[in-house]
Order: sequence, then structure tokens, then C-alpha cells
Amino acid sequence: MFEKLSDKIQNVFDRLRGKGRLNEKAVEEGLREIRMALLEADVNYKVAKDFIARVKEKSVGEEILKSLTAGQQIVRIVRDELTELLGGETVEIELERNRLNEILLIGLQGCGKTTMAAKMGMKYREDGWRPLLVALDIYRPAAVEQLQKTGAQANVPVFAPESGEKPMAILSRAHEYALENNIDILIADTAGRLTIDDEMMAEVEELTQAIDFDEVLLVVDAMTGQEAVTVAETFNSRIGISGCIMTKLDGDARGGAALSVRSVTGVPIKLIGTGEGLQGVEVFYPERMSGRIIGMGDVLSLIEKVEQEIDQEEALRLEKKIHDQTFDFEDFLGQLRQLKKMGPLENIVKMIPGMQRMVGSQLENLEGNELSRVEAIICSMTAKERHQPDIINSSRKNRIARGSGTKISEVNAILKQFKQARKMMKKMGKMSKQLSKKGINPSEGLPFDL
Repeated sequence: MFEKLSDKIQNVFDRLRGKGRLNEKAVEEGLREIRMALLEADVNYKVAKDFIARVKEKSVGEEILKSLTAGQQIVRIVRDELTELLGGETVEIELERNRLNEILLIGLQGCGKTTMAAKMGMKYREDGWRPLLVALDIYRPAAVEQLQKTGAQANVPVFAPESGEKPMAILSRAHEYALENNIDILIADTAGRLTIDDEMMAEVEELTQAIDFDEVLLVVDAMTGQEAVTVAETFNSRIGISGCIMTKLDGDARGGAALSVRSVTGVPIKLIGTGEGLQGVEVFYPERMSGRIIGMGDVLSLIEKVEQEIDQEEALRLEKKIHDQTFDFEDFLGQLRQLKKMGPLENIVKMIPGMQRMVGSQLENLEGNELSRVEAIICSMTAKERHQPDIINSSRKNRIARGSGTKISEVNAILKQFKQARKMMKKMGKMSKQLSKKGINPSEGLPFDL
């Protein structure tokens, strides 16, 4: 998401920073380009116009234009205004312990409601809650089965309808079931239509009148652009929604919906879908997203992702193996798989300031082929070869190449890179031992007088 918009904005910043002192004409030209980039990203026309007006008002003051760091200050202004455009403060779904929290998911057909329900269920289960998914879509063929399948993958129970049962009756039974079985989060997946119609609206209104939902969340597809904003505006005026969930942000989306929906509707984006896997859901942080758009990265989200996915006990075991100089291909394979668990490398790279522009087109090849190829080569080794890579001779290389569907030259390259990595780790291990003898814990940093 925002890739083209991000590139264009960063190109404008590069030119402004490269000019040293700026004048009003240079700033106006740059802002004109940013405005066009926003419109091309399918941002609402009025939203883009107002955004540029606010940035211009703050950027062309005498104090900034006379500053030697005018370019940097304009970057900061754009970042701050983008953050406000995206909602300013983070607004999370509020849940309370020791009671039943009820969430209603609504939206058009194909926006990703059913998958999002399972993602949310899995997220809350992993956070220690007892969620229940409720299937209210009795119209779309196999909708109930889809929720049951994704619910099983998320290890979250699904409350299914009985034959001929209407959504209101299903919800009423699910509500009673949740109260009787110590469920603390009920997530209801409603039916969608291809377009907004009175029948769908009437059904949602009936559900919201029957139960006082803690959250009525509209799920919108970011790839539909301005249509998503129109849908949000219509649902909010007719039903009244507490927030939006933006899905498919990892697709080829221009991003205009995410940049427009808060400004047009006044409704916050609370969650975003960032991948097809059930782990692909995140709290929406406006400041972090604006940082990604202008190329400043999102280090906080990266740290949280690492903490969430990396096994701490495994990390300590690995640290000991590096210290003892016994790191082998088995350890390398484990680290490779943990890296893959963190999601697409493209998403990780975007969180590191400046990294996306440095890697460029090489990233797609690395993500699509390289990691899987390396994993296939290591998996084609025997357990003994993984623990003792020095025994891998020509015949063993030939067998590994055949088993992994690669060339001997590729096997040689992996072995060479691994040996170089082990040499570096040996140096780190020796340094660590020397520091330990002096009573210094390397993880706590070095004293200045060493």
C-alpha cells in the first residue's frame, strides 16, 4: 500500500532538501506534485485540497523559508498533517474483562468480513480472551462453512445457525450461549451484498436495535478506493458505526481510502488487515502509517513484531550457541523459519527507515525465491550434515542439489556464506568470552574506559 504515493512524496522531499534555502515558489511546486500524487492514490479531492492548504500555510512562513533546514521542517509538517489526516490518535477496540463484549462486523460482500472475524478471534484468543464467532450470513453459499473452516484454523469456536433460522434468532441464541459458557468476546459475522440496499440495512438495524453492541465495525476493502469511503459514509449515516477495519492493505491498493475515510466520515480506522494469513491483523497507528508513507519507516511496529514472533527461549539458546561457537545449519534453519513467520519481507523492509528505496526491485526476488531456495537446500541435508557441514563433499553436494531441485553452484554458495557467517560468530564468541572474563556482560553494553 502507498508504494507509488510514497515514492513520489519522497522524490519531492529529496529535491526540497537538496536546495538548501527554499523560496515560496519551490515549496508550492513541490506541494503541487504531492497533491497530484494524492489524487492519483485515489484520495478524495476535497481531502487532498484541504491537506495541501494546511501544509502550505505552515510551510511558507518566513521563519521556515529562511531556515537552513527548511526541507527537513517541511517533511515534519507533511508527516504531522498526514498523521492528523489518518486520525491523529490511535483508537483501539475497547474491551473489558469479566463480562461479555459484543462486536458486530458489517460491510459489502467480498470485503473480507469472514476472514477478519477469524483473524480477530485468533488475536484475542492469543491475548488470553475466550472469543466466539457467530455466523449470521445465511445467504451467501458456503459462508457458514467458510467461517467454520477459518475458525477451526484459528482454534476459535463458531456458533452456526440451525436449519431455516434467521439472523436475529441466531444472534439471540448465540448471546445466551455466550453468557452461559463464560465467553467474553462475541464476534458476529453478518451478510454482505454486492451493493448497499434497503434489505441489508434493515437487517443490520434490527440486529443493532436488539443488542447494544460494544463495537459496530465496518469492514472495507482498501483496494476499492473511493467506493470504500462512500460505503463508510452511507453506513455511518444510516446505522452509526464505531469504527472501520481496512482490509487488503497488503494488495496493490492506491491507499486513498485509508487517507480519506476518517476525514470524510469522522470515524476512526481501528484495525487493518495486512496479509492473507490469520496473523495478518494489526492495530491501526496513524503516526506509524504516516512515517511509512514519507519513508521514515515504522521501527516500533517492527520491534513489536519481532517480540511477538521470536521465541525468547530459542533466542537465549541461540545466543549460547554463538558464544560457544557451535552454531550449525539446524540453528540456521530455525532462524530462517522464524523470519518467515514474521510475514512477507516486503512488509518488514518497509518498517526500516530508508531500506525500501535501498533494496528496490531486489526485494521481490529475495522474498519470492531466495528464502525458499535456502530452506530447500538445508532440508535436503542429513541431520549429520546440518550439524557438521564440513563433511559435505562433492558427492554429498550433488545429492543435496538433486534433493532440493537446485544447482551444485547454489549449494556451494550457501555453504560458503554459512562458513563466512560462522567465522564472524567465532570472533563474536571469542570477544564475548574475553569480556566475560573481565566481568562484563556484553548485552549490557561496554563501559567507556574499556
